[in-house]
Amino acid sequence: MAKGMILAAGQGTRVRPLTKFVPKPMVPILGKPVLEYLIEHLARYGVRDIMINVAFNHYKIENYFGDGRRWDVNLGYSFEGARDHGEIVPKAMGSAGGMRKIQDFGGFFDETTVVVCGDAIVDIDLGAALHEHKSKGALVSVVTLEVPLDQVQNYGVVVTDDEGRVLSFQEKPKPEEAKSRLASTGIYIFEPEVLDLIPQGVPFDIGSELFPMLVEKGLPFYAQKRFFNWIDIGRLNDYWEVSQRVLRGEVAQMEMPGKEVQPGVWVGLNTSVAWESSKLVGPIYIGSNVRIDPGVSIIGPAWIGHGSHIRSGTRIERCIVFEYTRIGDAQTMKEMIVSPQYCVGRDGVAHYLGEDASPYRWGDARG
Repeated sequence: MAKGMILAAGQGTRVRPLTKFVPKPMVPILGKPVLEYLIEHLARYGVRDIMINVAFNHYKIENYFGDGRRWDVNLGYSFEGARDHGEIVPKAMGSAGGMRKIQDFGGFFDETTVVVCGDAIVDIDLGAALHEHKSKGALVSVVTLEVPLDQVQNYGVVVTDDEGRVLSFQEKPKPEEAKSRLASTGIYIFEPEVLDLIPQGVPFDIGSELFPMLVEKGLPFYAQKRFFNWIDIGRLNDYWEVSQRVLRGEVAQMEMPGKEVQPGVWVGLNTSVAWESSKLVGPIYIGSNVRIDPGVSIIGPAWIGHGSHIRSGTRIERCIVFEYTRIGDAQTMKEMIVSPQYCVGRDGVAHYLGEDASPYRWGDARG
């Protein structure tokens, strides 16, 4: 049907501290990395041969996914970086430059290729997108989504003619200056010939460099206007919002794990919960080997990762608690992301374990 390319070499600096220890595509939603959902979606549409470019903490992606056989796909990796004074240093080549590096090495892109960014969850009908791409005779297609006018300043906006041919771009325009409401979703379809236009051996970006070149040369470059769930995790608040939406069951094909033991409350194996004295208002997921002491209140949407311990009198409202996190007695945490090393509010204010000034008491449940 087509080949696949997942762009996963970025460092994810805008979602720190979530990406302090893991690459951005490995940040979990419902206990699974974002990248896993993308691989599953590509496989669902018959895209079996997939390359992933990697850089920052690349081994965490490679060790988790391996050769892809668990998802019935073939995965390959292209590392972007070098060894410097005994250390592995990431050196991303840009989205287009990374693809040219792969092509120069082994000629992978020898048929139509679906390109997706590794930091978003999508449920696009790839079959329909590929059909439109082929029927228009496009060299490149960019999938767009119409956004409200007051949100255009958050996106790269695509300007087209009546046939969908791309005329120009606006990068995060003010609403009063926007010529379009079509936002680029970071989903592209490439024909192999486009790789020849990318310069060799230098960083080169798809959106800011390759696409303007296609317009300037007058090549068959089209935008597709589609309706689908596109959940971009560009900022820390986006991650919190995504988690809330998923826990509320608003995203197709993302079902709550575990067993529903009471309305809106799912649990994993071997939990220890003081049911009679705790207040649990779903949707909530409580992972395996979680301990919830008496007098705890958890107001969903909330996720309590496996191996965690919520101590007596604590109140958690709309929080994401990563695995092996201990939250101390009589704490109140609202709209936060909590891990054994840090806790951060949806506003981006972070506290790290050991800070004297932190108003919270939490730590590692394994300690």
